[in-house]
Amino acid sequence: MKVNMKYKLNPLSEENPLHSFLMAGFECADHQNAFGERIDLVELTGHDRLISKDYENLREAGMATVREGIRWSFVEKKPFQYNWSQVEEIIIQAQKHQIQVIWDICHFGFPDDLSPLHPMFARRFAHLCRAFVKKYRSMVPDGDLIVTPINEVSFLSWLGGEVKGTSPYSVRQGWEVKYMLMKAYIEGIEMMKETDSSVKIMSTEPLIHISALDSSDPAQVLEAHGKHMEQFQALDMLTGKICPELRGKQEYLDFIGVNFYFNNQWTIREHHFIPWDADPPNPSWKKLSTLVDEVYFRYGRPIVISETSIPEDKRYSWLKMIGKECLSIIKKGIPLYGCCIYPIIDRPDWDFPDIWHHSGLWDIPDPESLQREIHYESLLALNEFRKKLSDIGLPDEVPVITDALI
Repeated sequence: MKVNMKYKLNPLSEENPLHSFLMAGFECADHQNAFGERIDLVELTGHDRLISKDYENLREAGMATVREGIRWSFVEKKPFQYNWSQVEEIIIQAQKHQIQVIWDICHFGFPDDLSPLHPMFARRFAHLCRAFVKKYRSMVPDGDLIVTPINEVSFLSWLGGEVKGTSPYSVRQGWEVKYMLMKAYIEGIEMMKETDSSVKIMSTEPLIHISALDSSDPAQVLEAHGKHMEQFQALDMLTGKICPELRGKQEYLDFIGVNFYFNNQWTIREHHFIPWDADPPNPSWKKLSTLVDEVYFRYGRPIVISETSIPEDKRYSWLKMIGKECLSIIKKGIPLYGCCIYPIIDRPDWDFPDIWHHSGLWDIPDPESLQREIHYESLLALNEFRKKLSDIGLPDEVPVITDALI
């Protein structure tokens, strides 16, 4: 089955491949959690069964670009044998609702018989990448194909390599896990590019800031700076700045996704989180626009805010702040392609799935029925942001609240 996907690009920026500035991310982690349990958040949130309604809701909310994951543990239950049924459904529903998908090959999660330290990890991942591109192009011969090979290598290598939070459940092996993840990442790009040279790569890495609690202590300041700079190791490998044996190249990075959350800034030794909304402002908190400056001037690539959200009651003020920071980035002349609310739909906790975060544009108050319930304050914040975007010439549509959003 072939699907012809046509979209209207932003007329003010023919170079921007994204079809709406405000984007949605569907939580697609399928990892093993801290207790060794497989957590499939697509299944738990019902997105696999309710995808048509979810996409309909997105279009009512004025969003046309989404992040989705193929869920490696679902697709490849046996080595080199692939089940594309769920991927095909995403493609079909995306066509039906005129949704553009940015694809995560590995969000969080590997098949049961693999971990990043397995000697076959990179080969299996690279073949998966090639098979995915072939499958996608068999259904969608034309148009952009945007892929994130592995989401948040920096975080995943810490979680699995330093604190035993997921596979391979190691300590003091963060660098080794990161190295092997990036080996797979780059080999996956090579195989995708061999199959379709037009594939675009969007990296997605946490955007963090680490500071010294005592700024008068030179040793502490130097230590904090060193840890802060480690966030760039994955992109430095990808672009060939370090570890050239991995064959990274600058052309393997088309645009940079930065994942920015309320708990992305902390002190080096005490690991105290720096509050984002202190009054008066905490001097150690760095604005999103300031941190994006650092990324843009380091790599010179367009930027996407590829994940952002906050749980519970501060969603309106957080999204207001994010909107203000996005406008500041744009006014500086930095090419900002879009901003993704992630997750767009409420999700359960990874380690304690009976606890739901309430951090999306839609809540799920009853995990049994999985009915989506709009969070009106978040919608209000996004609508206000859209109006400001329109003031500077970006034509994101402001939705009208209808029954489809409820």
